[in-house]
Amino acid sequence: MEKKNNHNLGRILNNTLLRCVLIITSVLVILPITWVIYTSFKTSAEFLKNPWALPSTLNWQNYENAIEKANMGSYFLNSIGVTLGSLILLFILIVPVAYALSRFEFKLNKWIVMLFMAGLFISSNYIVVPIFMILKDLGGLNKLWVLCFVYAATTMPFNTYLLTGFMQGIPKEYEEAAQIDGCGYWGTLFKVIIPMSKPGFVTIGVFAFMAYWNEYIMALTVLKPDNYTLPVGLKNLMEVQKYATDWGAMFAGLVIVMVPTMIFYALVQKRLTSGLSIGGLKG
Repeated sequence: MEKKNNHNLGRILNNTLLRCVLIITSVLVILPITWVIYTSFKTSAEFLKNPWALPSTLNWQNYENAIEKANMGSYFLNSIGVTLGSLILLFILIVPVAYALSRFEFKLNKWIVMLFMAGLFISSNYIVVPIFMILKDLGGLNKLWVLCFVYAATTMPFNTYLLTGFMQGIPKEYEEAAQIDGCGYWGTLFKVIIPMSKPGFVTIGVFAFMAYWNEYIMALTVLKPDNYTLPVGLKNLMEVQKYATDWGAMFAGLVIVMVPTMIFYALVQKRLTSGLSIGGLKG
């Protein structure tokens, strides 16, 4: 009985400690976001007087200044186009590659896997200059569709490696059953492998979306001001005001950048955390 009581006491203490850590972590995440949101409604005078105080009124003019004067509306549309285009290209590229590497055995299989693993250690920030020189020679600068290809190509190693792991977890029996029913390789891919890899697609989609939406260095290098995406366009908020920085519009621009990622994550977070679950076969 004493051991049971000690075990229950230890479990209660562990649960309490875990909840305290989660509460503290949540507060550390929520407070900065809340501060940015309510600061986006303050005037510059209110911000300079007390950055932490609540705004006296909801100054929606800050959002109008950010969208119209700093051209954030156009940058927002550019970011949506580049992000969606990059995601589509990414999945077109990685799905057949991951399918081949995870479900087939051939001579160069291990070497190709090693090449993709080597690509995990190469950040796109390290190869900005070579990419810029190549695009300059090919006439691909300041084109949003070119940036989509750059994003998809530079994130392909990590996402291929991730999707390959999901596809490897699918039992061979499903594939064999599909082939008995008359499915070829492409039929098996679209009717069996892809539907059972949905958790992998959600995970990759979330990571890729956030990476593309918030990317700064590559977009700054490849694009010109008329085609900027949102992260690069934020600096335009400082430039249009010259020396008199409009702090309210600056924080409004930050909110415009943050809100789509927050909404997207809220919509897919259940699928993201659900994991890969595959049932058994009926004999």
